[in-house]
Parts: sequence; C-alpha cells; structure tokens
Amino acid sequence: MNVAEAVGRALVAAGVGQVFGVVGSGNFHVTNAMTAAGARFVAARHEGGAATMADAYARVSGTVAAVSVHQGCGLTNALTGIGEAAKSGTPLVVLAAEATRPRSNFHVDQEALARAVGAHSVRVTTAADAVDRACAAVRRAVHERYTVVLNLPLDVQTQEVTDPARALAAVVPPRPRPAAEPAADDVAALAGILAHAERPVLLAGRGARGAGAREALEALAERCGALLATSAVARGLFHGNPWSLDVAGGFSSPLAAELIEGADVIVAFGCSLTMWTTRHGRLIGPGTTLVQVDDDPAALGAHRPVHLGITGDTRRTADRALAALGEPDGPGYRTPTTAFALTSRLRWRDVPYADESTRDRIDPRTLSIALDDLLPAERVMGVDSGNFMGHPTMYLAVPDEQGLCFTQAFQSIGLGLATTIGAALARPDRLAVAALGDGGALMSAVELDTVRRLGLPMVVVVYNDDAYGAEVHHFGPDGFPLDTVEFPPTDIAAVARGYGFEAVTVRTPADLKAVQDWVTGPRTAPLLIDAKVVRERGAWWLEEAFRGH
Repeated sequence: MNVAEAVGRALVAAGVGQVFGVVGSGNFHVTNAMTAAGARFVAARHEGGAATMADAYARVSGTVAAVSVHQGCGLTNALTGIGEAAKSGTPLVVLAAEATRPRSNFHVDQEALARAVGAHSVRVTTAADAVDRACAAVRRAVHERYTVVLNLPLDVQTQEVTDPARALAAVVPPRPRPAAEPAADDVAALAGILAHAERPVLLAGRGARGAGAREALEALAERCGALLATSAVARGLFHGNPWSLDVAGGFSSPLAAELIEGADVIVAFGCSLTMWTTRHGRLIGPGTTLVQVDDDPAALGAHRPVHLGITGDTRRTADRALAALGEPDGPGYRTPTTAFALTSRLRWRDVPYADESTRDRIDPRTLSIALDDLLPAERVMGVDSGNFMGHPTMYLAVPDEQGLCFTQAFQSIGLGLATTIGAALARPDRLAVAALGDGGALMSAVELDTVRRLGLPMVVVVYNDDAYGAEVHHFGPDGFPLDTVEFPPTDIAAVARGYGFEAVTVRTPADLKAVQDWVTGPRTAPLLIDAKVVRERGAWWLEEAFRGH
C-alpha cells in the first residue's frame, strides 16, 4: 500500500466521513482511497465552493470534514473558503497534494499560503510517518478547533508503507475536546454578580451551541430573571423561548437593542463580543457589568474589556452558577412590561415600515416576510454577504441553532450557495434555503450544477438589485461615480433553468404564487427565485458594517 492510499484510509479511520473537492492528478488516488474506506465524496465545480461546503458541513453536523484539492492552483482556488473556516475556528482538514520541486508549474509555498489565511499546516514527509501525520491533522482540527492543511507531496505519495495494516489498525477517532471546568472562585463571583443584577442578559455565541447548553442557559436565566440573546452565528438557539431577544448586534431589532443597552449585567457565553455583536460597544451601557465565559482563555477580553473573564465550558459554567445562586429577590428583567413588548414588537417583521415596492421591483422586507410564511418552518439556511443579507437573516425564522449557517467571518461574497449545499447535506431532513445577492449568485453560479447533480430540493433566493448594493449605498450619497459597481440587468432565472432548476422571476407579491406551487408540489427539481428588489435604500445594518472596514 502506498502513502496516498494509507493517508486516505487513515483519515477515514480517524473520523472523517465527508469529503468535498475537485479532483486532479495529484489528489486522485488519495481521494479514491477515502471513498473506498467509506467516506462520502461530493465533487464541487470549484475548489472555493468545495472548501466552503466542507466548512458548512462541519459547522452544522458537528463533525470534522475534509476538502481535497490539487497541488498548487487547487489550493490557491480554495483559499477564500479556507480563510473563512480558519477565522471561524471550524475543525476542517484540507488535504492538499503538493509539488515540492521548485521548477514545477504547480510549485508554491503551501505552508505560507495556509499561514497567511490563519490555517495550520502538517506535512507528510516519509512513508514511515504518513499515517501518524494524517491522524495528527485530524486530532489538531478537533482538539484545537483548527483548520489544518495536510500537505501530501507528490514524490512521497508513491512510496510504499511498511506494514500498513498494523499502522491503520491502531487508528481511532480522536476523543472529543474535553470540557473546561470553571474555577470555583470564578463561579462564585459570577453567582454574586447575577444575584445582585436587576436587568441581566445572557448572550450566547458559537461556543454555546453544544449539547445541553441551551437547557443550562435557560435554567440559569430563569433563576436570575435574565433575558436571552445570541450572536448571529448562534441564531435560533433560544427559538421559542418567550424571553429571547433573538440576535444581538447590527441585526438587532429596535426593541432588542433597547433592552440590551438597558441591561445592568451582560454575561457572554462562548461569544467573542466582536464589534458586530456589540455594535462597536454601543450595546454595552457605561454602567453595565460585562462577564465573558469561554473555554479558550485567549478569547477573554480579546475584543472588549470585561469585568470578569471565566475560562470554562458553557454548560458546566451555567450549571455551576445555577447551583451557587440562591432564590431570586425579584423578577429581574422578566417584567410584565417586558413580556408585552417582546410579544408585540420584537421581530423585525412586526416593526412597521412603508412598503416601497413598485410594479417592477419588490421591497426586500415584503419579499422576506412572504417567504417566511410560504416556506416550511423546518429549514436550514445559508446567507451570502451583501447589502441584502440582513433581510433573510432576520426576517426568515430558523427552528434552532442549526437552522442558520452564517459564513461571514471573512465578509466575502460568493460563499452563500456553497454554504447552503454543505448545510443541506448535514441536515437532509430540512428544506435548504440559500439567500444570495445577485453579485454573489453570479460569482458562484457554477455550483448550481452541484445542487442539481446532488438532487437537493433547495430554494435559492436571489435578492437582485443589479449592483453591488453595499457599495452603491455607501459611496453613492457622496456623489461618487458608481459605474464600477452597477451592472445591466441579468436574467438569473434563465441561468438557473440552464442548470436544470425550476425558476421564477418575482417583481410583485403576486409572482410568489409559483413559489407556493413548488412548495406544495413534488419538488423534483430545485427552485431559484430571481427577486428583482428595490434598490433605492441601503439596509439598516449597512452603516454598522462599514464602520468595521
């Protein structure tokens, strides 16, 4: 057995059951070895799409996934997706063939490329260390939540492994990352802060999406009278809880922002407290006590100064704090006035607005509300980046923390479709909904073939304003020329039909009848909605976004 086969089989034995990629000469044999060992391979049409599919699959499934790429140009094509995964702490293995001879057309410093986008590298150097290096890549991805590039040099791939059966027999999946136990003094300090809080808010992020975390946080919030909120990436975690504020940050509804700003204590669990989640700190009142709980000590205070930083697992810390708390002295933030406000005006769809639809273009708010009503509630959604993105993110409800896959750490357009493909494969029991702008849709249109080829009953919604809307609304008011960011109309529905989709162009609410027909029909082909949206107004979150540039 040569190194290529041994590495492929070792990765599967170590727990990698799903691999995406574009196969060329350098990664042909190792990818085939993975499928022969039982892994499922999904061929993307571009390596960038493959990397993002793997990222999304890992996020939604909670397992480590892999992406397989050709040496040199295959890796460079995948870099944006790898960068997004690395910034998000996704446990992902990038299996990259490598040309080590400097005169090869495919030669590039792959370790430097990985390092440049925040990924880590492991290289297989000999047949003797091939299985161990492959297992080390998986172990590091799982235990340290890293995106790891596993470089597999072409000249090493053909070397023969001595006694491969013995080496592979010893391979087992790595144990889960151990849960961090909070220090007793820290728990006591947290309990003391919550015991005296009058308007507490518990804020959950990506690190609070683990098993049992919702129940632990809800129990703690009930004891101390706290309201509940999430970062965008954890949206849906408290779906159905009457005291949930939904998302904190730039996407917050006016009521949610008002209540978070009014908190006297905010405890962030598994939440990095970035400028997006805190609106550059404006959601944290000047007299608010800020506590951060994270199992990575380096995350504590990294984005915002905190009064108390606790290294600990979300569930364990919440459980320990609950046990340390006595009975509450009052209702906390859970007053009748707050309850009435939450039921009447928390959701964005309940905020009054002037419908700006015309005969030719539909208001994105009107579109999003209608789609929320038409599409099944059991959904998994991927959202691309752009001026439109707040509308599907906040107007379309999701059933739980797996309902929204939010690949926005790099703020790249063009990732939304591949994100939804990966999420759809991780949750085949749900309707997949991809929400894209026209710029991102056309950038990634090649993956429409992947949707059709896999037979995914997906809905792709394109918020089409024939422009890079974020730039139009950011630079336009100052009188700058916009020729570089505006485009002639494109019939994206026709493009989708060419790939085998059913497609509908939506200009008015009446045009959505075709969507209802598709939902109630057999759904034998995926559906693309080319929604011609009004373009006169920038989204409410846009000014916030450009503050972060």
